[in-house]
Amino acid sequence: MSPSFAISLAVLLPLIGTVLIGMSDRRPNQREAVSILTSIALFYVVAGFLPDVMSGARPSATWFEVLPSLSLAFEIEPLGMLFALVASGLWIVTALYCIGYMRGNKESHQTRFYMCFALAISAAIGIAFAANMFTLFIFYEVLTISTYPLVAHKQNEAAKSGARTYLGILIGTSIGFQLIAIIWTWILAGTLDFKLGGILAGKIDPTILPVLLGLYAFGIGKAALMPFHRWLPAAMVAPTPVSALLHAVAVVKAGVFTMLKVGVYIFGIDLLAVTQASDWLMWLAAASILIASTIALTKDNLKARLAYSTVSQLSYITLGMALATSLGVMGGAMHIAMHAMGKITLFMCAGAIYVATHKTEISDMDGLGRIMPFTFGAFLIGALSIIGLPPLGGAWSKWYLMLGAADAGHQIMIVVFMVSSLLNVAYLLPIVARAFFVPAPRFASAGAAAVPVRGGIQEAPILCVLPPVITAIGCLLLFFYAGEIYSLIYPVAFPDPSSAAVQSLAP
Repeated sequence: MSPSFAISLAVLLPLIGTVLIGMSDRRPNQREAVSILTSIALFYVVAGFLPDVMSGARPSATWFEVLPSLSLAFEIEPLGMLFALVASGLWIVTALYCIGYMRGNKESHQTRFYMCFALAISAAIGIAFAANMFTLFIFYEVLTISTYPLVAHKQNEAAKSGARTYLGILIGTSIGFQLIAIIWTWILAGTLDFKLGGILAGKIDPTILPVLLGLYAFGIGKAALMPFHRWLPAAMVAPTPVSALLHAVAVVKAGVFTMLKVGVYIFGIDLLAVTQASDWLMWLAAASILIASTIALTKDNLKARLAYSTVSQLSYITLGMALATSLGVMGGAMHIAMHAMGKITLFMCAGAIYVATHKTEISDMDGLGRIMPFTFGAFLIGALSIIGLPPLGGAWSKWYLMLGAADAGHQIMIVVFMVSSLLNVAYLLPIVARAFFVPAPRFASAGAAAVPVRGGIQEAPILCVLPPVITAIGCLLLFFYAGEIYSLIYPVAFPDPSSAAVQSLAP
């Protein structure tokens, strides 16, 4: 098939799946089979672009022209290729996980859930493959709207309140800041096309560059940069599969992916470096990393702790872009994949714990590791990857981010990354320690009654346990195959051939 048709198919496949899921409303097995098969088909189509992109090709497609030089168009470049592979690949394991979680909890409105899920994946692929800021913005808004019903899925007061916060902040920032930045860019540059090296050099007064960058940074609310981060903890009222994929991968990664695209293709890292226009953003991201990690330490609710961990980890990627160095971009891009694999593991483990025990508070999880060894074993691996301990994937992204900080002459940011890693240890490893080494109470609370804690393995249903085990293995594989990601991102991070010597740093 032609590249143009294949790109359109990748964007539309989840929409086709949405229709088929809706038609399978009264046949749960068929509905779930459609979800799984659609996710596999999408990953197959997306992965098919990889050899061409690795060889330097940039497949493209144009749907229609809105104004002269402004089209709804797609082009696959390395950053988009990476994001699309992450989103489509992890949809497969999450589609399996959804079956175990939704059935295990006897959730209502499951057809609506699966339909909105597929719509959100379609929007994520549209963001990944967008050829210009106009196309990206359209799909960015579709992603927000399609995930609103998922956040409000339980339809109780907490879910409705969380969903209002979610929608209000994301729509408010994108319309109030990002749209203004896009229009301003169009006026200055006469185009919104993504161009390696940026489109603003020589077209904007350097003294107002930080203002335009600020509109983008705060307008990309999905990056959860403080103070516009509250939507992410509020969205944790959603079912865990939503937290796992959309709020550990698709939604939040759409935010930081957009931040990287703006830095690399709209401003250009050379322009940011020369003007130092992103220095303020670097410090704000560093503050977000440390503040969110500190807040995570105070949370006893497991999903709340993971949510603030995500706020912190997302700012790693923003900080990588703000360093305005090739190595910073490399580290930020790698962290998209590394954090996604680690954090989706942690969220799926949290869901498995809830399905098996209905426990949500860390203080209630003493001894659970002895009866749920596979779940907490996977949690341990995901946690160690988030911390950045070899031989797990998170070690590489943190390594390149610290190299980027050294290259930019901001050694203090190396200290920020190191302190953050220690905070990661402080809020993640005690969860595992309590589960494996603190004896379980003789009686566990179950509503108003007290029931004896039984011995033996009492894992959640297999489809709640197998997916996090798979992604935990993925955390390990990413350490040994990080060189493939490096090779993919290299043309973006090091566009100047004279920088080829840096290739010797590849894992």
